[in-house]
Amino acid sequence: MKKSILFTVIILVTLGLKAQEIFFPTKEGTVLTYKTFDKKDKVTGTMRYTINHLKINGSDMDITYQVESIDPKDKLVFKEEITIQQKGDKIYFDMSNFINKSAFQQDGTIPVEIEITGNNLEVPSNPNPGDVLPDANVEMALKMGFVNMKMSANVTNRKVEAIEDITVVAGTFKGYKFSCDVNSSVMGLKVNSKNTDWYAKGVGIVKTESYDKNGKLLSRTELIELK
Repeated sequence: MKKSILFTVIILVTLGLKAQEIFFPTKEGTVLTYKTFDKKDKVTGTMRYTINHLKINGSDMDITYQVESIDPKDKLVFKEEITIQQKGDKIYFDMSNFINKSAFQQDGTIPVEIEITGNNLEVPSNPNPGDVLPDANVEMALKMGFVNMKMSANVTNRKVEAIEDITVVAGTFKGYKFSCDVNSSVMGLKVNSKNTDWYAKGVGIVKTESYDKNGKLLSRTELIELK
C-alpha cells in the first residue's frame, strides 16, 4: 500500500513538472553553445553557458550558469557567472546579457567593482501570441583610471508574436517567437535595433536576430549545440 501511494506521488510530481516546463534546462552540467554571425554570415563570436548550480525553494528556482565568451580565434574573452530565476509562473533573465561586456573585462574576468543597475527581463512560463510584456533596462558603469566607461540598454515594445517551429544547427524546436526594440548606448554612441528571439521549453533562447531601423539584418545568434 505504501509503495502504491509513493508511486502515485512520484507520477503526480512528474506530471506537474512537465505541465510547468520552463524556458531553460534544469539539470546541472548542461552545456549550451551559441555562435553569433554578422550580416555577411561571418562568425563573430561564441558563447558557452554551463549550468553549475541548481537551487530549488518550493515553486521557485535559481539556475546559475558559468558564461564563457570566446572570440573567432577560439580565445577566451571573458568568463563570469549569471543566475536565471523562476518565481511562480515567471522567469527573470539577467539584463546585462544585452550589453557587450568584453569592454569591461580585465584578464578574462568581469571586475567585481563594476556597477550594474536596472531590472531583469521578465518572461512568462506559458506565453500566448498577442501577449504584451513589461519593458526592461540595464546600465553598467566602471571607472578605469581616468576613464569612466558606461553602457546601457533599454528593451521596449516587447510582444509574443507566434508559436512556430524553428530550425538551427542544434536541431528543430517548437519556438515561442518574441519581438522587442533595443535602444543601446555605448560610451555615448547610440544604437537602435529591432530584435526577434525564439525560446524553446527546456532549452531557453534558440535563435536571436537583430535588425536596424530599416529592417536590414545586423546579426544573428543561434544554438549550435546542446548537451
